[in-house]
Amino acid sequence: MRLHQAQSVLLMIDFQAGLLPVIEGGEAAIKEAAWLAGIASELQVPIWLTEQYPERLGGTAPALLDGLGQHEVWQKLHFSATEEAPFTQALAALERKQVVVCGTEAHICVLQSALGLLEAGYEVFWLSEATASRRPEEARLARERACANGAVAVTADMVAYEWLYRCDTATFKEVHQRFLKPRSAQAVTFY
Repeated sequence: MRLHQAQSVLLMIDFQAGLLPVIEGGEAAIKEAAWLAGIASELQVPIWLTEQYPERLGGTAPALLDGLGQHEVWQKLHFSATEEAPFTQALAALERKQVVVCGTEAHICVLQSALGLLEAGYEVFWLSEATASRRPEEARLARERACANGAVAVTADMVAYEWLYRCDTATFKEVHQRFLKPRSAQAVTFY
């Protein structure tokens, strides 16, 4: 199954300031999520964020919010966002069936939300490099479990190019200049 920009939602789960200091790879996960959110914003893919009990864990990390375009924030007490009626009702109202998920902690809130989305009939895409836990082994096992139940593991590049679909449009040229070309040039410097 291929991702389609007009059918997608980017769901960033619990990238919270109070939680991130203990997350292995948290900064890298935020960087990937923010990069894809920039492309989502350009392509008018809805960007949704959740916050688990923000009174204790703080709000979404400023590093993610800086430069983030239009987005919705959903506060929750359940580990799965799909247990919160306002969230599920609003998601259904969007009439989009593909949800790209990422966030922390992979083995708790991201996994439970992904499983809930799958149970509700959504196509779930697990954004691998933007999903993390305190221990990398738990993040790996969470991805495996989600995929064993029907989610599809993806990278940010996979999602971006599937959303863009073709290279001969003005939108592709704009996104390429702003997001893809700098990323490619940057990647080369690491080799």
